[in-house]
Amino acid sequence: MIRTLLAEDMHLVRGAIVALLAYEEDIEIVAEVDRGDRIVAAARSSGADVAVLDVSLPGKDGLEAAGELHEELPHCGVLILTGVGTPGLLQRALDVHVRGFMAKDAPPHQLADAIRRVAAGERVIDSELAIAAMRPLEPPLTPRELDVIGAAAEGAPVSEIAASLFLSEGTVRNYLHRTTSKLGARSRIDAIRIARESGWI
Repeated sequence: MIRTLLAEDMHLVRGAIVALLAYEEDIEIVAEVDRGDRIVAAARSSGADVAVLDVSLPGKDGLEAAGELHEELPHCGVLILTGVGTPGLLQRALDVHVRGFMAKDAPPHQLADAIRRVAAGERVIDSELAIAAMRPLEPPLTPRELDVIGAAAEGAPVSEIAASLFLSEGTVRNYLHRTTSKLGARSRIDAIRIARESGWI
């Protein structure tokens, strides 16, 4: 039996994955968490063989948690689920010794197969995500939005960004809000992370 931990903050998605995997005779969900900062403790207490992690989680992102898991519980293989594959994201996953990297919308049987292969010590990378990761994405942001998020990534406060780009502070805040929304990010920090991993800033 492959003891599996599932980390997903969207309850409906997590419930659907648990229900699908319940049909697999050799896979048992032994722990469920909805935050990245609970993963290592849950993996340790449950004795998980494989951790299936959403890449974007509150508290700590899936890749950061994957790195900690590799350090503290190297026997526990990690399978990352993501909606979008970017070169930076795939490279980060490989850097923290993730064994599996696949799309959230993959067919259910592929998820079960990936869990089995990760448990066996194999590396599993979704071919479509790998191809997408090798192809540079066009940023959905305007040049001005890229200027603003780039300055924010350097740690500049709104007042400093406004002065350096000859904008009002309200306009800078609007750009930051619009950028966060366009990237589907949870916060400004998450938007900066997405932009960096995509190679836009």
